[in-house]
Amino acid sequence: MDLSVKYMGITLKNPIVIGSSGLTSSVHKIEELAKKGVGAVVVKSLFEEQILKESYMASDAGIFDYPGAYDYVQAYSVENAISEYLSLLQDAKKNVDIPVIASINCVTSGEWVNFVKKIENTGVDGIEINVSILPTDIDKSCQDYEAIYFDILAELKGNVSLPIALKMSQYSSGLANLINRLSWTKQVDNFVLFNRYYQPDIDIEKMIVENGETFSRATDLSNTLRWLAIMSSQIEAPLTASTGVHSGNDIVKALLAGANAVQVVSSVYQNGTGVIGEMLHQLEAWMQVHHFDSIADFRGKLSDSNEEINSFNRIQFMKYFSEIG
Repeated sequence: MDLSVKYMGITLKNPIVIGSSGLTSSVHKIEELAKKGVGAVVVKSLFEEQILKESYMASDAGIFDYPGAYDYVQAYSVENAISEYLSLLQDAKKNVDIPVIASINCVTSGEWVNFVKKIENTGVDGIEINVSILPTDIDKSCQDYEAIYFDILAELKGNVSLPIALKMSQYSSGLANLINRLSWTKQVDNFVLFNRYYQPDIDIEKMIVENGETFSRATDLSNTLRWLAIMSSQIEAPLTASTGVHSGNDIVKALLAGANAVQVVSSVYQNGTGVIGEMLHQLEAWMQVHHFDSIADFRGKLSDSNEEINSFNRIQFMKYFSEIG
């Protein structure tokens, strides 16, 4: 079977991309994933907050006795964090024969953009920008939040020529319109739907806020499928599924809805790297049963462009419940 796909304009041998996580935080881990047959890896993200935190820790370490000391230590802390990340990217690229994608988790178009050129110089194949926006400020409009995406892209394209994947937040009052306008810029080589946020919960006995579910579930894929199907028929830019891909059957679903690839994380955490081979086997077995020789033969077959299919635009349960006796 021909499982090859295009991701960020890069040819992958199969559609499985290991998403940014602890699974891709070292060269050894990335080598293991490559041996198991993944199509590409997104290296664990460098966070804006991480850089700022290291700067603050340095400034709190003691009282500086001469002018300029704080600025010096702050600059050193930032450079140290970046250097470690650059070394990881460079070493990973040297040791595996699959595409290696850098990742930045950000909420602004601030100082981190200045370091992206150094990321490009490591030889990585692309960069994923994870824009982590939770629109909770009641004084900001949706236009204020959406402008962040455009500002970041404008800054990036002025600094690097690397392919760019944009990992989207699903929190937007006009999500379809936002993705469409971002695609018009021609600055995004791949949209990833969607980033997964920290999940809070409440302990009702202790009456405290605690961590919720860390890993995604297969049922989480439903929302991703909806937006893949709706958007893949309306924009030219490729779309990648993220959150809820736990099996080869889930990969098939995402591809049928119009995805060009999938990002997998939780399933590997829960089942080990051996699940990668199982997923690929399930994908190939399904293709064989349905007589498809390549992914291109069926990708997008159930997207919203199919006029006989309108379930992806339905948000009410009325039809479902009306059939229950």
